[in-house]
Amino acid sequence: MPDSSSLFDELQELATEQRNPHSTHIDTASTEEILRVINTEDHKVPIAVRRELPHVAEAVKIVVEAFENDGRLFYVGAGTSGRLGVVDASECPPTFGTDPERVQGLIAGGREAVFRSQEGAEDVPEDGAKALENHGVTSSDVVCGIASSGRTPFVVGAVEHARDAIGCPTLFVTTIPRADLEVAPDVAICPVVGPEVIMGSTRMKSGTAQKLVLNMITTAAMVRLGKVYENMMVDLRRTSDKLVERGIRTVMMVTGVDYEAADAVLDRCDGHVKTAIVMILADVDAEEAWRRLDETDGFVRPAIDDTEE
Repeated sequence: MPDSSSLFDELQELATEQRNPHSTHIDTASTEEILRVINTEDHKVPIAVRRELPHVAEAVKIVVEAFENDGRLFYVGAGTSGRLGVVDASECPPTFGTDPERVQGLIAGGREAVFRSQEGAEDVPEDGAKALENHGVTSSDVVCGIASSGRTPFVVGAVEHARDAIGCPTLFVTTIPRADLEVAPDVAICPVVGPEVIMGSTRMKSGTAQKLVLNMITTAAMVRLGKVYENMMVDLRRTSDKLVERGIRTVMMVTGVDYEAADAVLDRCDGHVKTAIVMILADVDAEEAWRRLDETDGFVRPAIDDTEE
């Protein structure tokens, strides 16, 4: 752990801790001008993320390979970064029908830190390593550190432990320049968004950049695993009223059948949207649709076109 003087020096050098020259007047600006300054700075975020797409693609490849071999993705973060990992992980089951264990978000300070800041929880690197051990991370899994500063001890400790002790692939999402990153993951994704409108408030541009990257990693991975048909979620299950109606609507849009017919077919296949689509478009029963989807690793298009007698 660095002493207070060395930590002070580190913070002075961080891109995330610099003053933004375009917002120095914000304390005297009108409400509309404050919003305009924030919005103008926010426009820089997707541009920074676009520059990192080759590295995001590398990360997606690693995650897909892990999922294909029954591995899991663990996000590890603190504060805003940790919460973003938890949010992305929690959205995968309702969106893509995945097991909640497949993508998990670990945050310094545990569950309480999701709802209320636990500022001191991020300062011990050994706690990051311990969090991985507590969740049984193995060499088949992927660990993705998330830290705007690139130096959060809890996150760095987890990534280094994953790489050196567990031997699993590692990713790191940060908003500092790649050259300034001291940890050495397999893939670093570094959209440099510049100083925040409010100095050091990394819940703003840095958080937005991280959110975009995490969305890309899991969404692209799920597409590559056959969980999307055309541009629709088709691994939905009927776990809420909203998802029941979304599933029916999706089947209607893909196949052209009416509401009652879509609902009836979904009832015959446990409410699984992609199975219902194959049943209708290939004119087969649920058992045959399941067989076809199993043969095609869950991809709908080839399951529909299956000509096996």
